[in-house]
Amino acid sequence: MTNKHTLEKRGIRWNEYFIRSGLGLCTLSSVVTTGVIIYILVKESLDFFTEVPLMDFLFGTQWVPLFEPSSYGVLPLLWGTLVITVGAAFIALPVGLASAVYISEYASPKVRTIVKPLLELLAGIPTVVYGYFALTFVTPLLRSVFPGFNVFNALSGAIVVGIMILPTVATLSDNALRAVPDTLRQGAYALGATSFEVTTQVVVPTGLSGIMASFLLAISRAVGETMAVTLAAGATPSLSLSMQESIQTITAYIVQVSLGDTPAGGIAYKTIFAVAGLLFVITLALNTLSQWILSRYQAEYD
Repeated sequence: MTNKHTLEKRGIRWNEYFIRSGLGLCTLSSVVTTGVIIYILVKESLDFFTEVPLMDFLFGTQWVPLFEPSSYGVLPLLWGTLVITVGAAFIALPVGLASAVYISEYASPKVRTIVKPLLELLAGIPTVVYGYFALTFVTPLLRSVFPGFNVFNALSGAIVVGIMILPTVATLSDNALRAVPDTLRQGAYALGATSFEVTTQVVVPTGLSGIMASFLLAISRAVGETMAVTLAAGATPSLSLSMQESIQTITAYIVQVSLGDTPAGGIAYKTIFAVAGLLFVITLALNTLSQWILSRYQAEYD
């Protein structure tokens, strides 16, 4: 019996067969690509750690891989990444959630159709544009108010990254709030609750799983942001607490070394894979946590 007759006997049409095969190949290509990336990161990182002890890498306080005497403590890069991420979250999370609450609970349908696409338009702006926006507008504004700010500073980078991740928080939180059944709102109104009480004590707590997932996904994007922080925050690895000074994030360092001035195969070149592997672990942990929160608490309200 031919393959065609077998498919017809099973009730499968040729077009459905090709569609399923195409989708399967797309899934397989994604898995293979991820596997290759992990393999390369692990292989090159292991070569790096044969020359630099893991504990010195994770807990060292000096990051000077390109000059002599060399030092490979990644804490300054981690600190710079943390400063940018926390600063961006401080801006984006409350503003994004407030925007989502307004769009979901208070805006008219006409206003919603205008405001939400405009908000989501921020996500389509290239990150390098945000970097130049920081250099040409945000930093001069900060320096006009606070003269002590450097040209490259942590606060400017945090502000533009916060603007970048704002649409992620607002859109996903809005979807989570709109998924809350209207019967819960109506029941709260029937008990005499005000609009503010319904929003803060019924709608937001019920959609909290989706809101938390949006927070974590936005933070993971802030952790992995590259060009905006490279242009805005500078390239000075530092453990300083000051937001006025230049810092360097993990992604900014990868850009610096990838420009081509570092010889391939050397220890300095291998630092790219070590810090990239660390960044991969951090973002993977954040994405896994967000998916766990979403799946863990969604079932409660189904």
